[in-house]
Order: sequence, then C-alpha cells, then structure tokens
Amino acid sequence: MKLITKLLLKYKLYILAILGPLGVWGAGLVAFVDSGTMPVPMDLIMAGYIWADKRHFYLYVLLAAAGSALGGLIPFFLGRAGGELFLLRRIDRARYEQLLRKFERQEFLAMLIPSMLPPPTPWKLFVFAAGVFEMRVVDFMLAVFVGRVLRFGITAILVIRYGPQIVGLFSELAKQHTRGLFTGLGILVAFLVFWIVRKTLRNKNVATA
Repeated sequence: MKLITKLLLKYKLYILAILGPLGVWGAGLVAFVDSGTMPVPMDLIMAGYIWADKRHFYLYVLLAAAGSALGGLIPFFLGRAGGELFLLRRIDRARYEQLLRKFERQEFLAMLIPSMLPPPTPWKLFVFAAGVFEMRVVDFMLAVFVGRVLRFGITAILVIRYGPQIVGLFSELAKQHTRGLFTGLGILVAFLVFWIVRKTLRNKNVATA
C-alpha cells in the first residue's frame, strides 16, 4: 500500500512538473488530468497561477473550467458504458435510487452543484452517475463548465484580494466542516434557483399580458 501511495505521489509531481510551467494552457491541462484521471490539489494550483498573473485571472478560470469539463468525459463515458453494476458495488441501492431521482428531477443542477463545491466533494461519483443515468453530453459539459467557472472564479477573487494562502485556509475549513458547507451552499443554490424561476415566470406573465 505504501509503495502504491509513493508511486501515485510521484505521478502527481511528474504531471505538475510538466504542466505547471505552461501558463494558461497548463491550468487547462492540469484541470483535465484532475477531472479525468488522478486528482490533484486544483485550488492550490489555481491560486499559484492566478497570483503570478493577476491581470489574466479570467483566462485561467475559463481554461481550467473547460479542461475540467473535457476531462470529466472520461469517467462520464465509463459510466455510460455500463457502470450501473460498478456503481451499485460502491453505494447501496437506496443511495443509487436517490441519485437517480435527483438526475430525473433536475439533472443539470444535480451536476452543476457538485462541480461548484471544493474537495472533499465526491465529484467523480456524480460524474460517473451522470453517465450511468445517460445525461446528455452537451448538458453535462455545460453544467460542469458553469460550476467550475463559479468555483475557480471565487478562488480567483479570494486570491487576488487576500493572497494565495487563503485557499489553503478555506480547504482546511471545508474538510473540517463539510456538512455545514454543503448545507449552506445548498440553501444558497436553492434561493438562486427560486429567484431565477420566479423572474422567468414574471417575465412570461408580462409578455403574455
């Protein structure tokens, strides 16, 4: 087990050594690797990129979000290729049915919300489930892209205002208070969805009046 852990650590360091100096494109490629294969400390890496080039922070945010959406297609298509049995080995039937109902009710939000959240969110589980439940590829990529833009955008704002060390602090707090973080973000997203739906209905009523 220790040997495997050391090999994985060497692999991460090797990937970061190659992609790190590539600037904006490096952010996209690191995000692709993070979403598609081996998880890396993406928020810390983004903090380093943005702090070194604050003027072009939006490019790092957009490229990293695009790389994450593309990389996510790997576990997505693994799920699509027959991952139901694999998923049932990892979670019980009740959890499986819960995930299925979430995607059936609002699959876009069911993928967008986890994409917004930092570790230790089990993001790849949601991606894999999206493939199993046959979410449309375009909708999947858009949900991941928007969620990651929000996540990395918030990271960029915090780094520019308070310095890169703020990311490490928030990561530690997120690990210690995972349930509270998810609850708070869930309430925030619920209010946002309510506001959007209300505004859409109001505009529709005005148009038909």
